[in-house]
Amino acid sequence: MGKIRVLIVEDSLTIRHWLAEALSADAEIEVVGIAPDGKVAIELCQKLRPDVMTLDMVLPVMSGLAVTEYVMAYCPTPILIVSSSTNRGDVYKTYEALAAGALDVLDKPVGNEVDAAWERALVSAVKLASRIKVITHVRGRLSKSFRWTPEPVSPSLSNGGTYRAVAIGASTGGPAALVSILRSLPADFPLPILIVNHIGEKFGSLLADWLDSQSALRVSCAVDGEPLPAVGCGRVILAPPGRHVVLQRDRLHLTDDAERYSCKPSVDVLFESVAREIGSHSIACLLTGMGKDGAAGLLAVRQAGGRTLAQDEATSTIFGMPQEAIRIGAAEKIVGLPEVAPTLMALAGAAASL
Repeated sequence: MGKIRVLIVEDSLTIRHWLAEALSADAEIEVVGIAPDGKVAIELCQKLRPDVMTLDMVLPVMSGLAVTEYVMAYCPTPILIVSSSTNRGDVYKTYEALAAGALDVLDKPVGNEVDAAWERALVSAVKLASRIKVITHVRGRLSKSFRWTPEPVSPSLSNGGTYRAVAIGASTGGPAALVSILRSLPADFPLPILIVNHIGEKFGSLLADWLDSQSALRVSCAVDGEPLPAVGCGRVILAPPGRHVVLQRDRLHLTDDAERYSCKPSVDVLFESVAREIGSHSIACLLTGMGKDGAAGLLAVRQAGGRTLAQDEATSTIFGMPQEAIRIGAAEKIVGLPEVAPTLMALAGAAASL
């Protein structure tokens, strides 16, 4: 097997050298090109056809978002965003790039890292990205190529006061999947939606704000002790970075308990609390992501009588988490991404049928 061929896109000479050294130090990786701006990035991507592109978001000539949109439309390549942007506008553009097909985001090094931890994280992220088969213009494909003919939903599955909340878990590919779902839900969707998405703290802090700007439903981060919204007052509530969210006695609580599968917040922690507290009155959905987080929690919801969904392989960026849930029998229904919102609407009673 040949080396993983990487194109580095970065306008800072210092960071370019740092990235090149960190990646070239791994025997399985070869840096095949370095681009100082967006225009050169596209030219080199078309010429070199790298296995992975590392991409800064703030670039001369063409922005990282513009590069992502062009590359995913004309020469689909796994893109790992490496960025230090912290202002709201730039972070929103990072999320737009993720929605346009970029795979993940890694904080740029600041220079005080120890024990080569950042370099190891970079190499690991690049190796993971190299194993993912990306598709042409993710948003275009999901809106045009996938045409679902959903099965009718039994009247017994309509809400009628049965369901109390929806819980959703996601990881790699999560922002794109979540925004696709939330854009498809109406402003009068009746159930509160609780979400855990794995993402770095620097970027995760503004995920709720960005989703709020994209959704007809109000989206915010969970506040410790806040009540679970009543049915009919649909809201979307995200676990904040670095804190677990649990549902207990009709209130949401933030905890600093240990990581689960190296994840904090953990999908399992949320799902298991939902299973304990509202059991058969819950709907849980596990989306794209690497690893096992969420599978056991989804099974707990199903065993408690709740409805459970898992995203299918065809529309998952990484099928790891949903695949594990399916393997252990946690998923009652396997759905493509375009099918998630209609299924939730039917179960919640917001639509007569799928």
